Amino acid sequence: MENTNNNTASPSYSKFSGFLKLTKFRLGSLVVFSAIITYFTVAKEYNVNAIFAITVGGLLVTSAANGFNQIIEKDLDRLMDRTKNRPMPLGVLSDTEAFIFCTIFGIAGTILLWIFTNPLCGILGFVSIILYAVVYTPLKRVTPLSVFIGAFPGALPTLIGAVAATEGFGEISFFAFLLFMVQFVWQFPHFWALAWFNNDDYAKAGFHLLPSKGGKDDASKFQILIYSVFLLITSIFPFVFQFVGIISVSVCVICGFALLLQAYNFYRLPTDAYAKKLFLVTLVYLPVVQLALMTKS
Repeated sequence: MENTNNNTASPSYSKFSGFLKLTKFRLGSLVVFSAIITYFTVAKEYNVNAIFAITVGGLLVTSAANGFNQIIEKDLDRLMDRTKNRPMPLGVLSDTEAFIFCTIFGIAGTILLWIFTNPLCGILGFVSIILYAVVYTPLKRVTPLSVFIGAFPGALPTLIGAVAATEGFGEISFFAFLLFMVQFVWQFPHFWALAWFNNDDYAKAGFHLLPSKGGKDDASKFQILIYSVFLLITSIFPFVFQFVGIISVSVCVICGFALLLQAYNFYRLPTDAYAKKLFLVTLVYLPVVQLALMTKS
């Protein structure tokens, strides 16, 4: 029998804990890290107000997007082992409570970004919520292209960080676009590896997250390998266009080949264990590469 109300929730699962889990704070922190690192990479001089807005406003916007996603998918989350203990499936929070919470966070985050950085940052923050919650979330059950759509809000934090370093309405430089592309392409081997070893669980909810409609087939593992190659190439572009130096690009190349090697190992032996190893490598890859690009050395 499904847990759908507060009476069936764990006694130790408080409302406060429910709201905190709704935000996916750890995931949000990683997202904000990308935005801050990109800001430091692009900014010619640092502004305390901008750093504050990126940190707090970014967390609020990300929390809102994550929360709306869980509201929409609460019935599906009950079906999967990895999500059945989230606050919405357990009934710790009502739909109304969660919706009000996410709405307040989304509005507050957008306003902070708009006022303390520039209007374009606020717009990008709001767009990221819409793309993630309204577009990406329902498409997960419709088409494998959902991961492509979801990669846009997933990479927008880099643009938000870069745009926060500009004045006036805000602008997107070519360097900012290249940094955006690194995080955009990175998401494919990252999320497809995750989808591979969680495929059976995702199937319970009818999610189509692997690139091939056949699921765990040769086409999917090949695309994971190919996008790992694309990621290596994409990470070199900031050097090609003379935004960073030889040390930065060397780190990018080393990290890129390390990830590509793991992707190739997975391609040769496509087990859940190798998919998990690839997933872990992608987790290390992104912050290391972003820090290397930040030095511009």
